[in-house]
Amino acid sequence: MTNKTTSLYQAVFDPRSIALIGASGDERKNTSRPQRYLRKHGYTGRIVPVNPGRDEIFGEKAYPDVTAVPDAIDHAFIMVPTGAVAAALEQCVAKKIPVVTVYSDGFAETGAEGRARQQKLNDILRGGSTRLIGPNCIGLLSTQTHLALSVNAVLEKLDITPGGLAIVSQSGSMMGGLMSRGLGRGVGFSKLISVGNEADLGVGELAGLLVDDPHTDAILLFMETMRDAEHLARAARNAFDADKPVIVYKLGRSEVGQDLAASHTGAMAGTDEAVDAFFRAHGMLRVDTLETLFELPALVKGHKPAKRRRVAAMTTTGGGAACVVDRIGTYGVDVVGPTKALIAALAQKSIAIGKSRITDLTLAGAKKEIYGGVLNALLASDHCDLVLAVAGSSAQFQPQVAIEPIIEADRRDKALAVFLTPHAEASLKLLANAGVAGFRTPEACADAIRAWHEWTPPAVIPAPDKPRTAAAGKLLAAAAQKQLNEQQACAVFGALGVPQAQTAVMADADAAVNIGYPVVAKILSPDIAHKTDAGGVVLNIVDAAALKQAAYDILARVRAKHPEAQLNGILVQRMERGLAEVIVGYKRDPQVGPLVVIGVGGVLAEIYHDFAMRLAPVTPEAAMQMIGEVKGLAVIRGYRGMPRGDCAALAQAVAAFSQLAALDAITEAEINPLIVKPEGQGVVAVDGLIVQRDN
Repeated sequence: MTNKTTSLYQAVFDPRSIALIGASGDERKNTSRPQRYLRKHGYTGRIVPVNPGRDEIFGEKAYPDVTAVPDAIDHAFIMVPTGAVAAALEQCVAKKIPVVTVYSDGFAETGAEGRARQQKLNDILRGGSTRLIGPNCIGLLSTQTHLALSVNAVLEKLDITPGGLAIVSQSGSMMGGLMSRGLGRGVGFSKLISVGNEADLGVGELAGLLVDDPHTDAILLFMETMRDAEHLARAARNAFDADKPVIVYKLGRSEVGQDLAASHTGAMAGTDEAVDAFFRAHGMLRVDTLETLFELPALVKGHKPAKRRRVAAMTTTGGGAACVVDRIGTYGVDVVGPTKALIAALAQKSIAIGKSRITDLTLAGAKKEIYGGVLNALLASDHCDLVLAVAGSSAQFQPQVAIEPIIEADRRDKALAVFLTPHAEASLKLLANAGVAGFRTPEACADAIRAWHEWTPPAVIPAPDKPRTAAAGKLLAAAAQKQLNEQQACAVFGALGVPQAQTAVMADADAAVNIGYPVVAKILSPDIAHKTDAGGVVLNIVDAAALKQAAYDILARVRAKHPEAQLNGILVQRMERGLAEVIVGYKRDPQVGPLVVIGVGGVLAEIYHDFAMRLAPVTPEAAMQMIGEVKGLAVIRGYRGMPRGDCAALAQAVAAFSQLAALDAITEAEINPLIVKPEGQGVVAVDGLIVQRDN
């Protein structure tokens, strides 16, 4: 940590003095809780109640306002009515209190008037050194410093077990649930913090403080939205380097497609998919169940993403294993059977296993030496990267048979996931104490393996190609309009390094062009994104006479359908053919920033939801991975002996196109289609769209 972040960390999680502004001596009120909880949970620092109507609260001297407190305050907790918060914050800023947490609600979460009140809080902070958590924040805990600075009712009776998990939550109401669920699974916590409305300090900065926290092994995030992607990205990358996994449970899976843009790729780039791309780019793991949030850390602790992601499964109950394996199969996880060498090695130890992808030991496996022997053999084998061990009834009634071999196994550097089919809390506790990832449900186990399978190191972010982006920027400035026509858009893509089809422009239907036939004629207009729907495209034009007639027809149809559209003439383009048509899209997402998307050309990518997305810009290597993820592009990857397309040229074009991220004015862009020719013959863009933000 720097000196600045160290001071912030201490003020947030290890304050020597706390002012409770609006503290109450009535135990029935929420505003009495922080003072009572701090003492109940062992906080030894100075507590300063602030209430103009009291001289003393729960044995502590009270002050009329924070400016009357004679000594320095490290952290203030504001609990006054909404209308009094601004004045209280002004006093805290004047007293130079490093951190203020605002419990009071009635701010941005309530609408326009609340947003204005919240903006006033930010205005008060401006120019000072005080940082703000909240408003609408239920509080925070630090088990090492016995800091229970919260109004959460769960702290009335629940003791928090110290441990290595830290939680940062955007939901204050979920804090109690998260604590109880975690404790019920035998895990302990280092820090828990609710961020409220994130007017100032948010998930990213607070998670960043936990990266260097010696008491934190993993950082768990409960998220509802993304407010500060830059700080979260930095925190996640630093945490990855520090071997502290960042695991996210985020709401919003059902919001895909709601934030549509005008282009095809805008429709594909739904908010949740953009967030997924963000998590993947910065080395974070996303889970779909709350159980996994607490059970996954033990699976990935001490590990980095595997280069290969093969899973070997062993069990004493075939049905129990199938509950997990069947589900992970839908995620595309590769479940591999034992090798001939492994089968032979176990046979020499009088342990017989089959060739099935699930090593089912049946009743014979209900012996410690057999279960342990097979488990150790799988853990030692290089044919798999994770071992899934499933135990049946013996986990409940004979832990010495099912659990002891797991605890005693030589796990080496391999991930191990254990699913117990019966309800076996005692065995799960044994696994937790040994640092083994044990799972209560097949759904959580499969979810954890999926998250492990999708986990990647933080993506390489290529530097801008300054000469090319500068040239593209000049073309954008020269266009001087919000939406560019096709010729202007394709010129920008060409400046970035995307190959273009040979084109010419007819100012009117009688103009001559010098271009080889056959050609396609298209209306040229910044106002018509979907030219075919407007009757503005004619294909396979074989000579000048046919081109002239096509131009007359196009202009007549388009003027009839779009009388108000600005028409810049007829774009004539050399007909291009290839093995496949690809759509390449770009969007500047309001939450996570620039994104690049590829899919099969036309509307098929939308219909089949078959596309790949990354944060932009990308390297050619990352673009090649994207090509491999699109099922519809198997036709250019040599599927069943089909001729291969020029995937290398496609990857280079996608990487060049993604350099649009350096051009802040562009909100979205699209090449549809980008034609992929046979291997070694390149790619060519034949249509394009660029939309710039309003000035």
